[in-house]
Amino acid sequence: MAERGLDGLAAARLWATDRFPYLATGLFGAQVIPVPGSGTVSVDENWRMRADPDLTASWTAAQLGSVLVHHLCHLLRTHGERAQAIGVRAEEARDWVRAADAEINDDLIPAGLDLPGRPVLPRDLDAEDGLLAEQYFAAARTTDRSAQQMGEAAGDWLDCGSGADGVPRPDDGPAGLPAWQAELLRRQVAQDVIAHSKRAGTVPGGLLRWAREILSPKVNWRTLLAAELRRAVAEVSGAVDYSYRRPSRRATVAGDVVLPALRRPVPEVAVVCDTSGSMTEDLLVSALAEVEGLMRALGMARQVRVLACDTAAGPAQRVNSARQVQLVGGGGTNMGTGIAAAVALRPRPTVTVVLTDGYTPWPTRTPKGTRVVIGLLGPGAPAAPAWARSVRVDPD
Repeated sequence: MAERGLDGLAAARLWATDRFPYLATGLFGAQVIPVPGSGTVSVDENWRMRADPDLTASWTAAQLGSVLVHHLCHLLRTHGERAQAIGVRAEEARDWVRAADAEINDDLIPAGLDLPGRPVLPRDLDAEDGLLAEQYFAAARTTDRSAQQMGEAAGDWLDCGSGADGVPRPDDGPAGLPAWQAELLRRQVAQDVIAHSKRAGTVPGGLLRWAREILSPKVNWRTLLAAELRRAVAEVSGAVDYSYRRPSRRATVAGDVVLPALRRPVPEVAVVCDTSGSMTEDLLVSALAEVEGLMRALGMARQVRVLACDTAAGPAQRVNSARQVQLVGGGGTNMGTGIAAAVALRPRPTVTVVLTDGYTPWPTRTPKGTRVVIGLLGPGAPAAPAWARSVRVDPD
């Protein structure tokens, strides 16, 4: 880039860091490369921004700085990876980029972004503000408006690069930031965003939500709980062993020798519910209903027994619905007592699910004869013991 272009870049970065100081680490972490004749400003997944000097020469410092911020947000929000995750094809890249642009612009333009031309906003896609690129893209797929029509309504098409649409370009190459450094840079920007919001409170809402999700990702507890239960049940259901309780079909040809028969056990499931005074009943009922639904999906509803437990375990209840469970208790907490009561049931449960807020003593050793899956209710629940599988269950 000519000297004039370098001066323009320095002024643009100065404007961007003054208006969006919490993005400074990302703005200076991305490499800007002059590419004369490209006709666009684009970004690849290795954090390299390519700019056509002839295009940017007519832009003000605010406009070029806004374009840098816009492309940085493509990288921060991993639009390229997200496009690949949902299978965006090369011929769909234009629609996806407009959806990704709408996700960025509806948040940052009100905060002072001054993009050249007419930037794409959710209303140009006949959609509401505050959605994700995947939602805008899905809506575009179901409408009759073509990408060209959208372009006429909201500025000209510019190729934003593989960092925005996930479609590799011939000049991408291996240079730039490796993935691990890009992730560290992304997390540093997220920390800066949250720190700035605590001091000044001027961070756009969508960017603040992004930062919180980066640093504290919210995992779908239902998916994890379902996976753990299926894994525990599958381990037992798939177990085949010999048993003398049923004679072998080949006993008639063995003479006086008693032969065992192969036996595939049917899993029994027990659910221990913490009913101490520190528990939130709504969350407990929600988690219990989820367990019931999973057991029904596995065809095992009649094998589920529920025990209410505070410092002592109540009698096992066989129920057809989570609403029938009597959650009695309210004193102290000792889930070790509940697990021991579950192990003492006959037939012994092969899988024991414990639903608790975690404020309880635990057995020091792995309970014999049963696999334990612990649902930790609430975001502040202490960690479960290492011998059990655990899932954190947060309120919806």
